[in-house]
Amino acid sequence: MRKGFLTFAAVGLLATGSMAACGDNGGSDQAGGSTDKKPKIGVILPDSKSSARWEGADRKFLEEAFKAAGVDYTIQNAQGDKSAFSTIADGMLTSGVTALMIVNLDSGTGKAVLEKAKSQGVATIDYDRLTLGGSAQYYVSFDNEAVGKLQGEGLSKCLTDKGAKSPVVAYLNGSPTDNNATLFKNGYDSILKPKFDSKEYVKGPDQSVPDWDNAQAGVIFEQMLTQTKGKIDGVLAANDGLGNAAISVLKKNKLNGKVPVTGQDATVQGLQNILAGDQCMTVYKAIKEEAKAASDLAIALAKGEKKETGQKVKDPEGGRDVDAVLLTPKAIYKDNVKDVVADGFVTKEELCTGAYTKLCADAGIS
Repeated sequence: MRKGFLTFAAVGLLATGSMAACGDNGGSDQAGGSTDKKPKIGVILPDSKSSARWEGADRKFLEEAFKAAGVDYTIQNAQGDKSAFSTIADGMLTSGVTALMIVNLDSGTGKAVLEKAKSQGVATIDYDRLTLGGSAQYYVSFDNEAVGKLQGEGLSKCLTDKGAKSPVVAYLNGSPTDNNATLFKNGYDSILKPKFDSKEYVKGPDQSVPDWDNAQAGVIFEQMLTQTKGKIDGVLAANDGLGNAAISVLKKNKLNGKVPVTGQDATVQGLQNILAGDQCMTVYKAIKEEAKAASDLAIALAKGEKKETGQKVKDPEGGRDVDAVLLTPKAIYKDNVKDVVADGFVTKEELCTGAYTKLCADAGIS
């Protein structure tokens, strides 16, 4: 075990349960596809522009796990295209995958892919995003409401540190088609709504960003700033990409560093923004742990085996309890950016370049 600071939320997580082999017509209550087939895992990632994590971290860690296990695999990226997502899935099913892991672009597309896999006896996993009304046998992610709570608490802390009085808080929410974005908002609303209700904070513009598109986020935030005549004192941005879009607009208006902005994913860009004082905080999710948990399940399923997770989440649309692995996120501020480097998620060489060299040294990154 590494010295990392994340823990599984349940003791005995991923302890092997009854290793029940599955028949050729594997249903949702069965472990996987036919044990007569050679194990092969298919993974569909959503895009590469909404966050650097998908290609920079998830692909790398999943590949490492599959190679170490000696299983055949294919990882493809739908690049935000729902039609391509479905085509990729069809190709993987035709190629004989025995387990399919998806990060859906929306629940409708994801549900159709999962149903087709199920009808062919192929085991399925929802990775990072739950497909509402879907049929995946497992869901592997982080406690996403906890992520949102950390963001709400982070923004509140940073506003207090700046001595803000009756601050106007704007929301840049994630994609409306991503269930995670809903969970993040539930989390930060639980922290900030009482402050709006008590008039301690003023609720400013509240808008979702389609497809987590950072360019659109910049346009939306510029409109927010115009709408409020420049009176925005804090920005709850749902991830680092959206946060950077807001920071870019704030820079043009010479407001960067004066207006706290949140984030998520602990990207190099997000961490550099924190070191520079332009971003208040981010939420670190150890993708390596998420990929390890998901790959362990996928490898077992591909071989026709089943594992117990000790956790379940409720699919609010399908009304079913889904076996789950939910990992614990961590808030990152300037004083603990070094923890992300120590954990091996980003390297000092990536982070501490140019003007950030001294900022890294000041933050104890060595």
